[in-house]
Amino acid sequence: MTRTYLDYNATAPIRREARAAVIAAMEATGNPSSVHAEGRAARRIVEDVRGGVASLCGVAARCVTFASGATEAVNAALNPRFGVGPKESPIERLIVAAGEHPCALHGHRFPLSTVEMAPLCPDGRIDLDWLADACGRPGRALLALQGANNETGVVQPVSEAAAIVHAAGGLLFCDAVQLAGRVSFNAAALGADALALSAHKIGGPKGAGALVAANVDLSLGEPLIRGGGQERGARAGTESVASIAGFGAAIRACVADMAEEAPRLLALREHLADHVRGAAPDAVIFGESAPRLPNTLCFAVPGIEAATLMIALDLAGVAVSSGSACSSGKVTPSHVLAAMGVAPDLARGAIRVSVGWASTDRDAEHFAEAFSGAIRRMRAGRAAGAV
Repeated sequence: MTRTYLDYNATAPIRREARAAVIAAMEATGNPSSVHAEGRAARRIVEDVRGGVASLCGVAARCVTFASGATEAVNAALNPRFGVGPKESPIERLIVAAGEHPCALHGHRFPLSTVEMAPLCPDGRIDLDWLADACGRPGRALLALQGANNETGVVQPVSEAAAIVHAAGGLLFCDAVQLAGRVSFNAAALGADALALSAHKIGGPKGAGALVAANVDLSLGEPLIRGGGQERGARAGTESVASIAGFGAAIRACVADMAEEAPRLLALREHLADHVRGAAPDAVIFGESAPRLPNTLCFAVPGIEAATLMIALDLAGVAVSSGSACSSGKVTPSHVLAAMGVAPDLARGAIRVSVGWASTDRDAEHFAEAFSGAIRRMRAGRAAGAV
């Protein structure tokens, strides 16, 4: 059976360049912390990629700390000592946008009594008026805000939020995982004090990511992983040279392709949306009135459960999801859609289709055939059951 993969926001297929870089780096025998020739060769691989990550984000190479992925990077950053110098006021409050990834919602190190949830507007973007009021309250705040939502693709007004937070003396941390490789960005334009990135979302290997500082010194905080002092003391443990090499190759590939890929993916997304509306005119596309990533379509068909539809599509050879892949494989109502005020019955039908570097028009046609057939059968079954 032909398989069509449309779940890039969970994990992108590994790029050929990244696979080749991983295999080549496995020949670098030395530990990158060793001073002999073999160690220096491994170190060169790591530092070359560090420069590539820095260039992607518009920061200096010394601002990049490698991690096992974005979840670790977020966990490391969301703590009361986030970039706080000895003469600075401590971070007393954490504000988390209600639609954030679970690693931000549950991975912080703040006392729960100091955590506030920033509401979303119906279009999926953070409520900036609420944020301005919250930042006016006592206590220096840290805001955790995604660059773009992993479920709906809604692009957040990060620079506007940063201006509000900074005016009140606070800091902003941005989960930029879904932005990378899909839209051009840099830390300065976003106004983010630090960013998190992930390799496997852009066609690199799983198990690599980065915490990128822009306006803060992350070495001032307490490292999440302590040990030998690697990564300038910010993250202990021998660097995964092969995974980092693949990360770098994926960055180079997606940056080189981005100017052509963004409009191609947007056209493909709209083609998929047309197929959805053609088979189910009553389908609701979430975040449609807000700026969205060019590759992401999140929708629901009233009366159709996501779990049932996902199984039908999978049996037909099409892989999609119902939202974040980081919820232990459970198909549960989306906290993102709940924060947008979507009715529970409709939210239970949410399907996410996300495309990427290897997606084609043929994939869209396969989806259209599988989706229209599934909807037709489900609605016929419901009609027969109602008789």
